[in-house]
Amino acid sequence: MCGIIAVILAAPGQDAAPEIHQALYYLQHRGQDACGIATCSRGGKILQCKGNGLASKVFHDGARVGNLPGYMGLGHLRYPTAGSSANSEAQPFYVNSPYGICLTHNGNLINAPELKEHLDKEAHRHINTESDSELMLNIFADELNETGKARVNATDCFMALERMYKKCQGAWACTAMLAGFGLIGFRDSHGIRPMVLGERPSTEVEGAMDYMMASESVALSQNGYSNVRDILPGQAVIIEKGKKPVFKQVARQENYAPDIFEYVYFARPESIIDGISVYRARQLMGYRLAETIKKQLTAQEFAEIDAIVPIPETGFVSAYAVSKHLKKPYCQGFVKNRYIFRTFIMPSQTARQRGVRAKLNVVPVEFKDKNVLLVDDSIVRGTTSREIVNMVREAGAKKVYFSSCAPPIANAHIYGIDLASPHELVAYHRDREAIAKHIGADAVIYQTLEDLESACAQDSPRTGEKQKFEVGVFCGKYVTPVSDGYFRHLEELRGEVKKPKVIEAAREAVNGGFAQDEEVKMATNGATVKHNGEVVAMDDEDDMAAKMEAMDLKHSSAVNGAGPVGQKLGEDVKPDARRGDSQDVSLHNFNDYEA
Repeated sequence: MCGIIAVILAAPGQDAAPEIHQALYYLQHRGQDACGIATCSRGGKILQCKGNGLASKVFHDGARVGNLPGYMGLGHLRYPTAGSSANSEAQPFYVNSPYGICLTHNGNLINAPELKEHLDKEAHRHINTESDSELMLNIFADELNETGKARVNATDCFMALERMYKKCQGAWACTAMLAGFGLIGFRDSHGIRPMVLGERPSTEVEGAMDYMMASESVALSQNGYSNVRDILPGQAVIIEKGKKPVFKQVARQENYAPDIFEYVYFARPESIIDGISVYRARQLMGYRLAETIKKQLTAQEFAEIDAIVPIPETGFVSAYAVSKHLKKPYCQGFVKNRYIFRTFIMPSQTARQRGVRAKLNVVPVEFKDKNVLLVDDSIVRGTTSREIVNMVREAGAKKVYFSSCAPPIANAHIYGIDLASPHELVAYHRDREAIAKHIGADAVIYQTLEDLESACAQDSPRTGEKQKFEVGVFCGKYVTPVSDGYFRHLEELRGEVKKPKVIEAAREAVNGGFAQDEEVKMATNGATVKHNGEVVAMDDEDDMAAKMEAMDLKHSSAVNGAGPVGQKLGEDVKPDARRGDSQDVSLHNFNDYEA
């Protein structure tokens, strides 16, 4: 899950960066790992500023935006999915050939290994990061290069996209900028990831329009854009400077199945995604959940409920609907610290556990000697839920019932929202009773998948059987074909990303004198990643076998038969302590090391 923004202004003397910077804050909830802005100034020069951290940190509360002149530009907020959290993977990405292209990407490519091999062996393009967004940019650039022209037009761009769509599999909503030419927006053939386009009269050029594209309509409406429309599945739009948008279906619309998690959790309530109000969808989720609660609780349990309490903030709308439907008091039992961000998005389990209590404070008077029904949007790992139940019991609650607006999550999310590895999900191989015991609740009530889909589809402009959703996390059935090998690849990739953090935590435990045997072994021998993504300590006898396996893997995937410059096959890559990860082009970069 990421946030994308693109702006092109009618007046060539106006700068797009301040508006993009402002829009980043409206979409900050979509990613707090990294962000960036790239603009195109006079002469087609690309300027950019990007790095790890929140928008306020990367842009020094707006002080650096003035260094990004240009009438058009892209913005991106990154939540890491595939790949790492390295500074070099902040977006927008840039390639100088052909024509100077920047790209932002929200989604995930499920055939990334095949694309990387194609770019290496056939297109001869170097990929510098583990991000599949860089892969997509280079696939598009390679197809656009087929024109052989000094300058391209909209038709060339559409044709390049058509060829790119035939190679890429997965989910994406992307914006691209060609130096001196204009903006491009495009969306996957199933409509999994959202993107909207809006317009606004120019303040300087009479009769002309400014245009903005973004992941959510809230970014457009807050900046004065109207006539908002969704980019359709398989559709692309090109906005050349000084011209109106041109739309083209570059791939057949295979489906119209937005990710239902946008409505459950990720999107802001005031946003409208694919014609469906997020606020109204959550309200209807609450009404349907209330009916399930009445069915699953006994008459005595239901009668004893003293209060309906939402888990801030995505649970507010649904909890109020539950309260209204059940005719039970609605109580704001938690106070949220607005300076702590979403614990689900935090990079490690330990950080999430610490973050829950930092994020939420209980109001003891709302819980003492009461039986309470908590309403949350979903239960993912169970970390937050367990801590919340503990806090409520510490505040004096007699009984705690925990309800979820989403069904049990027991499968991987593969389209750009890295919920967790399946074995980390609390619903993985657990029933409701086991989950309730795990989080310490007296009972757990889940929304049914049928009711969730019905709630989101009720007000859809695509009525009846036409409105589908991506719901693979709940049932394991995804809207695109997925090979079994991809799930293994995804788990191993997640494990490799986690491994340095796990080893560092083991060393800290040893230094602190509270390490377990496994942590001592890991601090001494290092770690290896199992096929399910689990990071475990390496045994002495496993060390040689692991290195031999690594040698085989690196030999098969190495570029031109060798690893990075100066690296022997099978040899671990040691980071250069003198600098952070490399960047392509920019004015200001925050390297991820301390001087």
